[in-house]
Amino acid sequence: MSSLQSRRALLSKGALAVAGAWLASRTATAATGATVNTKPAAVSGSLTLGKDLRVNRFGFGAMRITGEGIWGEPRDAREARAVLRRAVELGVNFIDTADSYGPHVSERLIAEALHPYPPGLVIATKGGMVRAGPNRWDRDTRPEHLRAACEGSLKRLKLDRIDVYQLHAVDPKIPLQESIGELARLQAEGKIRHIGVSNVDLAQLKQAQGLVDVVSVQNRYNVADRASDDVLAYCTAQGIAFIPWSPLAQRAQTTGAANSSLTALQAVAKSRGLPMSQATLAWLLARSPAMLPIPGTSRVKHLEENVAAAALRLTAAELQQIG
Repeated sequence: MSSLQSRRALLSKGALAVAGAWLASRTATAATGATVNTKPAAVSGSLTLGKDLRVNRFGFGAMRITGEGIWGEPRDAREARAVLRRAVELGVNFIDTADSYGPHVSERLIAEALHPYPPGLVIATKGGMVRAGPNRWDRDTRPEHLRAACEGSLKRLKLDRIDVYQLHAVDPKIPLQESIGELARLQAEGKIRHIGVSNVDLAQLKQAQGLVDVVSVQNRYNVADRASDDVLAYCTAQGIAFIPWSPLAQRAQTTGAANSSLTALQAVAKSRGLPMSQATLAWLLARSPAMLPIPGTSRVKHLEENVAAAALRLTAAELQQIG
């Protein structure tokens, strides 16, 4: 058997293992007489944003349905809309986006694909970043900019109120209390249901939490980058959802940067015949009950592979090996 054939066999074995785990969980639930949720994303479990928004603990990040460099229209708009529809079919009921993705393209595509939105679907968006071109990101969290950004998102998403609106980043030029204060005013006006923050350290999170009820934190976090471990621990203790961006550690894998945890996870994936995307997502889900991964893609095939990770469980020995 060639190395390519061996790899395909391993991947097939891994996919069957994940499918088997999902089926086993459904069978076990049915045996107890409980309601059976047949949506793959639901197997990950659920968490509550605030006190009223229950979502499956496996979401979708809509950044990569835009063009190259997160700029402009996608290469295949029909496929991008198909990805969004398929995500909902698979039980994803939390979609994360931002006005800066495109800019504006991601939000518009979400509305085109999914409006009128199915009951229970939570769309979270962000404001506070502006774009001058592909792969360029600048911060602007002036109150007047955040108000215009939020109102623009409402129009593009065809919503009367945004369920979760997140400050995309802290702007060193603008006091955090001014930025969060404007979000609080928008919330009081009924334009925002819940407030989240992104790209914050622990001190900034605590400062924001002293001003408003923070329901989510979105920071870079993956098996190779745990700089936000203290923030994750705080979120877990406080019941705040932690949304990891860059969850698949693709940059670390591409550059071959030395990382013992990544190497150990790669070994686990290889031994099980799993794609690394599934292994990394399974590790995240096991890391904390507050974890809400949002892997993104512009291809239906990749989406389905990612969501299959919701049924994957790493053993205690494997988790100890990864560290």
